[in-house]
Amino acid sequence: MKTNNKKIKVAIVGATGYTGAELIKVLLNHNHVEITSLTAKIESESKISDIFGKFLGQCDLMCKNLDVDEVAKKADLVFLALPHGVSMHYADAFLKKGLKVIDLSADYRLKSLEEYTKWYNIKHKDVDNIAKSVYGLPEIYRKEIKNAELIANPGCYPTVSILSTLPAVAKNDIGLADVIIDAKSGITGAGRKAVLSLHYSEVNESVKAYKINEHQHIPEINQELSNADGNNFEVSFIPHVVPLNRGILATCYIKYREKLDANEIYNLYKEYYKDEPFVKVLDKDKLPEIKDVVHTNFCHIGIKVVEDKGLVVAVGVIDNLLKGASGQAVQNMNIMCGFNEEEGLI
Repeated sequence: MKTNNKKIKVAIVGATGYTGAELIKVLLNHNHVEITSLTAKIESESKISDIFGKFLGQCDLMCKNLDVDEVAKKADLVFLALPHGVSMHYADAFLKKGLKVIDLSADYRLKSLEEYTKWYNIKHKDVDNIAKSVYGLPEIYRKEIKNAELIANPGCYPTVSILSTLPAVAKNDIGLADVIIDAKSGITGAGRKAVLSLHYSEVNESVKAYKINEHQHIPEINQELSNADGNNFEVSFIPHVVPLNRGILATCYIKYREKLDANEIYNLYKEYYKDEPFVKVLDKDKLPEIKDVVHTNFCHIGIKVVEDKGLVVAVGVIDNLLKGASGQAVQNMNIMCGFNEEEGLI
């Protein structure tokens, strides 16, 4: 892959959240990026190193309230690390000023306006740009990402769920029957906000399921697996909160109507991801663990096939803040700007 030696100027809107902080950390180690603007909804302007002490001496930029015109003058590309329903109010303004936009919210992921309204309970305010956005999963849309102006960065649950099931779903010449995804996420998946149910004493020493088949990431998973399958496909999705700071483990049950050959399925996964820098299919009979991918942009996948039951069990793990959010956003930026895809991430 050719490497572009140009240095680009980057802005982060929503710099005080977990994903914003992760973006800063990754970009400080990027050879072709200069962070020129940090903004957030903030009571008073503060150095980012006063908000996150780990950046002291590395990044002492002032974090300000957002002024689109001011940010646009300082940047070539902007990351929107904003809550769902907020990014749609700013993305178009940045695009019209000539900036590339990578949105980490769900505002441009779903191509169906009806689905967006149904799952997020709000009407979209920037309909024109939905069609222009590219879903930012490089393992599927690398060519489209390269020429995109607006990237819809995938959610954390969808990233690991789609990557773990995609090869088996895309094959579907042996009667795919059902996909059930049991996923467990660390606390940072809920964002950096004060919520009683996420307090340490509420989550420590416990595991709980929530939003069973009602989680807002379900239509995103369905959309991409339907594209791969060629039919309107719907998964069953059961998320859980576990007492970890970060990381997701998804156990995916992919059921077929016919018996399977374990070697065929394993080789299918190995072949599918053989050229992917951040997806690693483990050796036979090995299953991944969160601790092996935390603080990285990697997705590890392990496969177990129950041949006579026609069942593929695919276990995937990622760091929800990196491959599930900020790391993947930088991976997308690298593709868009012609940098080495692994720059800043390895």
